[in-house]
Amino acid sequence: MAKVLLGLCPIGKFVFSHSDAIKHKKLIQQKLTGMGVDYVDLDGLLPERDGLVCDQGDVDAVVAYFKEKGVDAIFMPHCNFGTEGAVGMIARKMGLPALLWGPRDEAPDPVDGSRLRDTLCGLLASTKVVRKLVGNKFTYIENCRIDDPVFADSLDTFLRAAAVVKAARNMRIGYIGSRIDFFWTTITNESELLERFGIEVLPLDIAIFIENTLKRYNDNRERYSRELDALKESWLDCGNVSDTDELLKGLAAKDEMLHLVKKHRLSAVTMQSFFSIGNAIGCGTSLYTMLAGEEVLIADESDVHGAISSILIEAAKSDPGRVFFPEYVIRHPENPNAVLMWHVGAPASLRHPSCGKVTIMPPWILPGTEPVQAQFRLKDGDLSICRFDGDTGGYVLGVGEARTIEGPYTRDFYAWIEVNDWPRWERQLMEGPYIHHCSAAYGHCTDALIEAAKYLDLPVEIYGQ
Repeated sequence: MAKVLLGLCPIGKFVFSHSDAIKHKKLIQQKLTGMGVDYVDLDGLLPERDGLVCDQGDVDAVVAYFKEKGVDAIFMPHCNFGTEGAVGMIARKMGLPALLWGPRDEAPDPVDGSRLRDTLCGLLASTKVVRKLVGNKFTYIENCRIDDPVFADSLDTFLRAAAVVKAARNMRIGYIGSRIDFFWTTITNESELLERFGIEVLPLDIAIFIENTLKRYNDNRERYSRELDALKESWLDCGNVSDTDELLKGLAAKDEMLHLVKKHRLSAVTMQSFFSIGNAIGCGTSLYTMLAGEEVLIADESDVHGAISSILIEAAKSDPGRVFFPEYVIRHPENPNAVLMWHVGAPASLRHPSCGKVTIMPPWILPGTEPVQAQFRLKDGDLSICRFDGDTGGYVLGVGEARTIEGPYTRDFYAWIEVNDWPRWERQLMEGPYIHHCSAAYGHCTDALIEAAKYLDLPVEIYGQ
């Protein structure tokens, strides 16, 4: 998950116990600290109110303070009731993911029947006002105790959703080369992506990329030879490659790609996977995308929407493993709910333990077009899958979950996956605005993607439902 700075904006109201509100504010601070959440609060801004927003007159100062601090999301816990006008105006003026919650109320005093707070009631008022001002662009955690598992789980989902929104609003995608003529599926509307979502696509000249790669190779051949020797010692088997220079140029291409990412502050890269680069430098994309993919997000075959998908799922995931970019190719020969995910390159850190070293071999498909391709089975585990896509002016975020299973051996990198209802997935993929590509990450993170989508005005389709 990308780093998120949370603006903690505790809400109180004069009609209930101020001391009890302070107590719960401190419990919330302790909880956030214990969970490792990076946050700023209002203790220094509103000392006369003990760091609680209790009046609509606090709104402008709170908004200015949070903007100065650069928060990415706001959390407005209702500590005794709710100042609903302030809650709604802060949510609208910040324009960020907003989380509402309050601690579950204790029983009334057994002697006089009084209550220290009516948190549930206050939240009902505040959510009504927030809906008036920002629509459904807020997140709510059920009225529970702070140590109930649902609180920590829901807060984690919200923070990952906020990370997705942050990533979505700061996308810059490097586009190396141009779309291959016969890839009509990856035709995209760059102007529309910029106007509707603020997504910038930066064209990068493929001729300059090739020229700089060859210069790196010529200037650093000995260093690349040492790097290749280290890879072979660790995890790379190059026994099937007759020309080692192809691999050394692949290392140079990796460095050139990483240089471009840093220079242009790119969120991801998409590229013309073949034929120009392979023909010009003698190296297929498999090696250098496999290596660069350990550090940057790469979508093959000029797939801008694929790069967007990878950025979103990278921000949503909690598993430390890398995002990878496969495609659906064939159904399992026996399992009706399983399918093969496959392509020509994924980060080597995702290989199955049984693979040992990653083998580099000539391709079996389009022989002669890609001098080298990596061969390995992906590791086992649960997977989250997403695809941002659209056509005819409409966009959607498709999400689903799967798990790897056993299946027949095949070439290049691959995994057989099982889903809840593949025939339904298949129909949704065929009839929706999707293609064969998707972005995948280990672990479960579709919850954060679904939650983030409402902040991005993106309809969501859950595969299999």
